[in-house]
Amino acid sequence: MEKMQYAEELVREFLVFRGFTNTLQAFEGELCTDIGKGFQVDKILDLIFSVYIPKFQAEKLVCLLSFFKQCFSSSSETVLIATLSKLEVSILRYYIVHAIQSGRTERVIEFFGMNGNDLLQRGQDWTPWFAVPYLKNPSLDPQFRIYFSREWLEALRLSVRNFLSEIFNGTRIPALLKICSEKNTVNRLKKDIKQLNLKLSQLQALLEEKEAQLFQSRSYAPSTIEESMGGTNSSTYSVPGTLLSGLHQGSILPSRFPHETCAATNQHLGERELAQELDDTGAAKILSEMSPSNSDRGSSSLVHLHLGDAGASNMLEMSQEDFCTENGREMEGEEEFPEVKVDFQETFLGHTSPISRCRFSVSGDNIASASVDGTVRIWTYDSSTPTSRNATIYCGAEIMSLEWECKSDRLLLIGTADGGIKAWNVDAKRVVCDLNTTEAFPSVLDLKCSPVEPIFVSAAASRGQGRNYFDKFGFASLTVWNMKTWKAVTVLPLGEDPPAITSLCFNHNGKILAAAATDGMIHMFDMSAGLQITGWPAHDSAISSLLFGPDETSIYSLGSEGKILEWSLHNQGQILWSRNCSRYFKFLTPLP
Repeated sequence: MEKMQYAEELVREFLVFRGFTNTLQAFEGELCTDIGKGFQVDKILDLIFSVYIPKFQAEKLVCLLSFFKQCFSSSSETVLIATLSKLEVSILRYYIVHAIQSGRTERVIEFFGMNGNDLLQRGQDWTPWFAVPYLKNPSLDPQFRIYFSREWLEALRLSVRNFLSEIFNGTRIPALLKICSEKNTVNRLKKDIKQLNLKLSQLQALLEEKEAQLFQSRSYAPSTIEESMGGTNSSTYSVPGTLLSGLHQGSILPSRFPHETCAATNQHLGERELAQELDDTGAAKILSEMSPSNSDRGSSSLVHLHLGDAGASNMLEMSQEDFCTENGREMEGEEEFPEVKVDFQETFLGHTSPISRCRFSVSGDNIASASVDGTVRIWTYDSSTPTSRNATIYCGAEIMSLEWECKSDRLLLIGTADGGIKAWNVDAKRVVCDLNTTEAFPSVLDLKCSPVEPIFVSAAASRGQGRNYFDKFGFASLTVWNMKTWKAVTVLPLGEDPPAITSLCFNHNGKILAAAATDGMIHMFDMSAGLQITGWPAHDSAISSLLFGPDETSIYSLGSEGKILEWSLHNQGQILWSRNCSRYFKFLTPLP
C-alpha cells in the first residue's frame, strides 16, 4: 500500500510539472473509483476486446501489444516473449475476424495497409490472411473457419487473462512501484555505510594507538639493558623519545615541526643498543657526543656510546644523514613521506629492455612506455578498456621524450636521440609525420603540447662533454611546431650558448611556457609574443622536472640533487615550500 501511494504521488507530480491538467483530473477521478488498489486484469481485457477491437482502433491496439513486449525485453524472459508473440498474433487475427463479421471489410484493408509489411516480416503465416477481405464467405473456408467460432474467442480471452494475471500478479511489478523499494534500500545502505564508517574510524584510531605503542617500544632502550648495567642511575643510561636523556636538552637541534621526532635516529639507536650484549656487571659509563658536520647537501650527526669497565669500552656509532635541523627557511633534514596505498597492481610484460619513460594519455585509458632499446609500446592497464589501440613502435634510436596530444588520445609524440620527432596516430596505427631537428641539436629532451592551440614545443640539445647524464648535453634550442602543417613556426630566444632545457610545462590556457635548464635556471616565455618574460636561478644543479601548481600561482621544480621547491609566481624568487627527497632521488634520476 505504501508503494502504491508513493507511485501515485510521483504520477501527480509529473502531471502537474508537465501541465497535463485534464489527465490529472481523469487520474484523480479513476483513483476515487478504484477499489482493488492493485492490478485489474478485467480492465485490460475490456480495453482490448470491448474498446479497441469493437471500435476498430487498430493503431492503439498494436501500440498496446508492443508496450507489453517492451516490458519483457530482457533476454532472461524469452519464454514470456514467445508466449506474448503468439497471443499478439491471435488478437490481431480476431480484429480481422470481427471486422469481417461486422461487414467492415474496408477496416481490414486499412489494417493491412498500415501493418502489412511488418506482419509479412514476422513469418507467422500471414500471407493467406491478405485474401480474407476478398472472399465471399471466409467463415466457411476450412483455413479460417476455426477463427470465426465462439469457442476460439473464449479460449483466446481466457489465455490472455491467465497470461496477464500470471505476469503482473506474480513477482513482476511495474518499475514505478520499484522506486519506493529502491528508495528504502538506498536509505538502509546509507545507514549501514554510516555505521561502517564509524567502526572504521574507531579501528583506525585503535591502529594508530597500537602503532604509537609499537614505535615507542622500538625507540626506548629496553629495561634489560638497565638491569645488566648493575642498577645504575636510569637517567644516565635510558634512551627516551628523541635522544639519550643523558644529553643536555640544549644540544638537541631544533626541528621544523616541534611535535615530530627523528624517527630514523630513534629506530637505529634502539636497534643498535638491542644488538649490543652487555655482560659486564661493573659500573658503566655513557658518554654522548654530537658533532654535526655541514656539507653542500645537508648535515650528518654522530652519536657515540662508550660502555665498559676497568678501562675496557665498547662503542656504538650511529650516523644519521640529514639530521632534523632547520637552516633559515629551508629544512635541511628529510621528512618522512606517508606510505602510498596501492589499490591494485597490473603487470605489463611487453618490453624486453629496461623502461626509461612512461606517459598516461589525457583520458588515462592508455599508457605509452619507452625502453632503452628504442621501442615504444602503447597499452592499457584496465582489462575492460578496448585494446584496439595497443601497438609497438620501433624507433631505431634511444627515446628521450614522450607526449600525448592534450585534446584527445589520438596522437603520441616521440622524441629520439637522433633528432627525430615522430607523430603516431593510435587509431590508424601508423606514423603520420616524421620531423627532424637540426643536426646541431640531435637530442629531443622534452616535448610539450599546448592545451589550447594546435602547436607543440620541442626542447632539443646539442651533444656535450661529460659522463654524467646532464653533462652529456650541451646547448639548448626551443622550437615551436604547427600540428596542422607539421612545420616549424618559430624558435624561442634563449640567449647566447644557453644550457640544455630538460623540462617544459604550459599553463592552463597555453599562453605561458615554463622551461627548466641544466644550469638550475627557470625560464618563462610569453607564447603570444614568442619572447622570454622572466627567469630566475632555482637550483644549484640541473632541474629534472617542472610543473605549474594547481591554482597556477606557483610552480614546482625538482632538482637533480633531490630537492623539490615551490616558487611563487607573484613574488619572483620566493620559496613557498620545500622538501628534501635526496634519499629517493636515485630512483628519480633519468636513465643515462
